[in-house]
Amino acid sequence: MELKKTLLITVVLSLIGLTIWEIYWRSKGYYPTIDDNKSLWAVQRDKIEALAKDDVILLGSSRVLFDIQIYQWEQVTGRRPIQLASAGSTPLPSFRDIVRNTDFAGTIIVGVTPGLFFSTTSPMAPPWKSIQEKVDYFKDFTYAQRLNHALSIPLQKNITFLSDVEGIDGINLKELLKKIKLGEPVKNAMPPFHEFSDIDENRNNRMTKKTATDTAFANTVKKVWQFFGKDSKPLEKEATMSYFLEDAKIFKARGGNLILLRCPSTGYYKIGEAKFAPRKEFWDVLVKRAQVKSYHYQDYDWLNHFDCPEWSHLSANDAETFTLALAKIMMKDYALSNRKK
Repeated sequence: MELKKTLLITVVLSLIGLTIWEIYWRSKGYYPTIDDNKSLWAVQRDKIEALAKDDVILLGSSRVLFDIQIYQWEQVTGRRPIQLASAGSTPLPSFRDIVRNTDFAGTIIVGVTPGLFFSTTSPMAPPWKSIQEKVDYFKDFTYAQRLNHALSIPLQKNITFLSDVEGIDGINLKELLKKIKLGEPVKNAMPPFHEFSDIDENRNNRMTKKTATDTAFANTVKKVWQFFGKDSKPLEKEATMSYFLEDAKIFKARGGNLILLRCPSTGYYKIGEAKFAPRKEFWDVLVKRAQVKSYHYQDYDWLNHFDCPEWSHLSANDAETFTLALAKIMMKDYALSNRKK
């Protein structure tokens, strides 16, 4: 009897403690979010085996992840694309994975963010390693991991403190402990990098309203981009292009439809990309050598008038408009095999 009473008290106190912890973080402005982790990516990657000729896969870095809204794309084309773009990474490893390890012969849209697409072919470089780890994780994606992920989604949608976000906005115990500073402050430390988007279970990613409307908050993201820009390494144009074109040739030979996409950038990024990766020397050369359909935002009135709140990504509303316009342009151009009547 005493054991049951003790157990009941423990359960009640635990629930009270967890409720207080949840209320505390919500009072600080946090809210439930889904983590864009390896499992979330792997679930989408797993869908490729069942795709048909009319289906579309999206690859690239964060610009494709932010700027292409999959539900708006579906409205226009009748097909919801598989979103496999990954922030801060090059699309080369994921493109090779699909080309070499699947029979998919539908449409693959590859986003070309110059500073990442042409960055490296080194397995240990961050832009390569971050996406390669997701590819490798999928290859060993166990049933236990799949079940754990499926069960976690409803909890992530409703409980704030379960977030696995890292960095300045991390609120799990591991991240909270990291915030305890001991000793001398680090010189030239990276500015605080806040989360500025939300993602759903289908990996549809949207910039937060705060980023789009709060200039001071958007400026914190800009400071991070400027910090990264100070330490940027020379681009590996020939190595990355050759690597990509080798897989492009294989994909096209089996009837695949490859499309290259250049999403908008403004301000600091637009100036820097024009200087260090001039369109004529990078984008134009890639398009010519790949011999595939290509869409550069600067070439279309419907696509070139947007302003990126933090120089590199579209706001949620603008991303919807951009997606609708892009899909209509591609449909009119007969670039998609699933041309909706």
